[in-house]
Amino acid sequence: MNSSILIDISQLRVGMYIQLDVGWLHHPFPVSSFRVAAAEQIATLRELGLTEVRYFPKKSDPELRELVPAAWSVPEMKASSSSAPEASTATATVDPEAQRRRELLEAQNRTLAACNQRFGEATRQYQALERVVSEHPDQARTKGETLVSGCVAELLENGDSVIRLLSEGVGERNALHPINVMVISLLLGRALGMKSAELHDLGIAALIHDLGKLKLPPNLRQPTPSMIPMERTRYETHVAESVTLATRMGLPEPVITAVARHHEMADGSGFPLRLSGSDLGRASQVLALVNRYDRMCNPANGVDALTPHEALSVIFAQLKARFDSVVLGAFIRMMGVYPPGSIVQLVNDRYAIVASVNSSRPLRPKVIVHDSRVPKDEAPILDLETVPELGIRRSLKPAQLPRDALDYLSPRQRICYFFERAVSPGPEEAGS
Repeated sequence: MNSSILIDISQLRVGMYIQLDVGWLHHPFPVSSFRVAAAEQIATLRELGLTEVRYFPKKSDPELRELVPAAWSVPEMKASSSSAPEASTATATVDPEAQRRRELLEAQNRTLAACNQRFGEATRQYQALERVVSEHPDQARTKGETLVSGCVAELLENGDSVIRLLSEGVGERNALHPINVMVISLLLGRALGMKSAELHDLGIAALIHDLGKLKLPPNLRQPTPSMIPMERTRYETHVAESVTLATRMGLPEPVITAVARHHEMADGSGFPLRLSGSDLGRASQVLALVNRYDRMCNPANGVDALTPHEALSVIFAQLKARFDSVVLGAFIRMMGVYPPGSIVQLVNDRYAIVASVNSSRPLRPKVIVHDSRVPKDEAPILDLETVPELGIRRSLKPAQLPRDALDYLSPRQRICYFFERAVSPGPEEAGS
């Protein structure tokens, strides 16, 4: 390793290679070791209240090396040298931070693993429902009600819940859409003040709204711009087919009605009946909005996918008239300005992916920040509410990321959500 020395901040010059011995959340630079390139960086370091920085003369510009000649006589830093004052000082400052980050990471991983597991199990339960619905609709109803009842109970028992972005590849691919729509619809229904029975009916309708597509050939299960009128008409029959299956399952009228209207729009532009405004019930309005949002984020053709932030922006800016204003307003508050899965750039120019959002803090989500010093599978989630100086500057498409940030953040090809507690349990509660 190169020799280094702690120097007073007043000795710092442009061209010096330095290392900041502070935690990664406590400075605005992309990395902690770098060559000072401008006087503005020195000013920033002074504003941080730093009095010393670690200076590496051998990695600095040659003409600056003699400015701090004592550095040449300093022994090289060795992590294993516990007798060196420098090493013991570094250990004393780094270890508590490292321990805190390890504990935070472990807690985050446990929460994500639990969400992934519950989502994956839900997709398998849905597939089991699909397999029996044609021949044994009563069994399909039991499976659907068991799944939805469990989710509603968990949602109501959790207190405040946040929407959590899941890992890539979680769950059974063919069941991702109905489970995504069910989860988001339940969260939105709760945000709108729906009670347990209403949430249960909404969840069932969201779960089975597309069952009728089982009656269609695979190439007609998703609308495309290239569809000819005859194909479009055939595609639209999936609504009636879903209603038929829901009726055979013996589901209550509110569920059947919501399924029948999940493509109707507030401005009358939907199908099959072109209903509008007061003709639409609350559950239908929720289902229509959530269904559209998920299809924008997770289209059949991946190249057409919008980021969650883009999908929300398009809905608000271009499609607002198609959705009930109360439902849309609650949806935007719940999802946040930057929904989970959005790629963002922070005000300090670092790149991040939104991991979760709480409706009470829509502009301050939790994010995973690109940090080349931390392995990406160990990257902690940063709560922007606790670091007010690190706001979000803008949303980005994955293609706008530098290659290293793209590889690190690994934007999801499929956006999947589940819910978790808004406040992490303490050690005693977590262990119970």
